[in-house]
Amino acid sequence: MRIWGKLIGAGIGFMMGKWFGALLGLYLGHRFIDARRQRRPNPFFHTTFAVMGHMAKSTGQVTQQDIALASALMDQLGLRGDARIIAQQAFSDGKSADYPLRQRLKQLGLALRFRRDLAQMFVEIQIQVALADGEVQAPEMRLLEIIAHELGFNQEQLAQMLARQKGGQHGQQTGMNMADACQILGVDEADDLRTIKRAYRKLMSQHHPDKLASQGLPPEMAQVAQEKSQQIQSAWEFVRANKGE
Repeated sequence: MRIWGKLIGAGIGFMMGKWFGALLGLYLGHRFIDARRQRRPNPFFHTTFAVMGHMAKSTGQVTQQDIALASALMDQLGLRGDARIIAQQAFSDGKSADYPLRQRLKQLGLALRFRRDLAQMFVEIQIQVALADGEVQAPEMRLLEIIAHELGFNQEQLAQMLARQKGGQHGQQTGMNMADACQILGVDEADDLRTIKRAYRKLMSQHHPDKLASQGLPPEMAQVAQEKSQQIQSAWEFVRANKGE
């Protein structure tokens, strides 16, 4: 499977270095994933790497190069000691043909049942992995559909997340344009400004640091959400400036 090669080829720092890396770093360093205090790893952290491993296996044989590149990603995320061992084991677990994908996703969904925004972040992380080479292969798409379904998202919502991620990725690579901005906001270019503004406000609510803090999340999560909200804000400002409010 070429997934880790795709990650390196696209640039781990670019694709994973901001809110994604910060998110995993948060779960690594905060109360959720303290290997010395917990006998079991946090399901979000463990399942993130396990599903990555499962995706790596989904389109072919995992090679030694895949493993080496997975290690490079762990280096990029600063995983050391117990945390690195946990991540490596999770990735290995996910590669197994009998990895209980749906069962693990159901468990994660239960843990995140009152944290839908975090469930959405999990899906968005896996979308970033699948899109690392600019396209989602058929086995990866099937896997994303399973992930989304088990975490309570329908196909339309998954398609919207995919479109937003593609828009954000393209905007970062080439500079923001109207098509990218509208993709990020999940709207059509033909929509009027009032419709776009409603979509913008909804997305900002989903990713707003204050909302996450009100759900009992640690302050670091607000910083993670800020990365996403800044992208949404930039898209809205671009649309507003070009459509003229």
